[in-house]
Amino acid sequence: MACTLGLCVPFIYSQAQSPIDELLMPKNEICFLLNYEYGQFDQYWEGDFLRENQTIATVQRRTAMVMAAYGISDRLDAYLGLPYVSTNSTIPNGGKFAGASGIQDVSVGLKYKAYESTLGKGRLSLFGSLLFSTPASNYLSDYQPYSLGLGSPQLAWRATGHYEFDQGFYSRLVIGYIWRGYTEAEREYYYNDGSFFTPWMDVPSSWNIDLTVGKWFLERSLRFEISYSNQNATSGDDIRAYNAPQPTNQVDFSRLGAFAQYYFSQVKGLGVLASINQVVSGRNAPKMTSFGVGITYQFSLKAK
Repeated sequence: MACTLGLCVPFIYSQAQSPIDELLMPKNEICFLLNYEYGQFDQYWEGDFLRENQTIATVQRRTAMVMAAYGISDRLDAYLGLPYVSTNSTIPNGGKFAGASGIQDVSVGLKYKAYESTLGKGRLSLFGSLLFSTPASNYLSDYQPYSLGLGSPQLAWRATGHYEFDQGFYSRLVIGYIWRGYTEAEREYYYNDGSFFTPWMDVPSSWNIDLTVGKWFLERSLRFEISYSNQNATSGDDIRAYNAPQPTNQVDFSRLGAFAQYYFSQVKGLGVLASINQVVSGRNAPKMTSFGVGITYQFSLKAK
């Protein structure tokens, strides 16, 4: 997971053997993903009121992500990911506000295929995944809206149902709960619907839902999908009028996205991908537009 500019929006996994898709690595095979994502926003929801960025204008975020997926067995995958994040904002006279840059959170996880069976004119698959992340550098989580992340440990449980028709059309539903711990701010007092004389901030947990429909083309070398994502925090406060956001905020949002991935037949194991996402509604969230591109390479670790 990654926090988008302090107003927390989960990092958009590029769905190349990721914890939130239906793909599994064969036993003893590994897939590396190198992904780059650019996002920006010039509006955000202060509570449920959509406000324009006036002083800081357009906030920009760039994320370079390296992730590996390994097939422990034909039903169990392991994941390791590490993003590098850079933030800043442009202002009307051509200058820039200082942002932040550095390594964000390291994540490790497992995904298990619990069930698969023919059902009607297709196949139904059920998965469970567990993903843990924690800060990999000493970044300032309360530097909003330029913070690299939330600065707290996170543990995400997800259940995934995937149904694919014989013609290659498919749909996928992911339901997840993301627990978040405490983060330490560089101040001894903050307000969160009351006064707190401590640097430790309780970061709200959330329920997340992802709904995807897609189709395979060109003998399963190309796939295209569209998605809807929703997050609802279980607690938290609103951004106070004309104040910066902070990690204690209740962050809710809905997002629409599109994704495509192509596997090269000429070079075994090589693939490319692209994505676009738009936050369309929210509470204490940025109205973020993001674009991503990536490359994957898969090969076997077993000696032949």
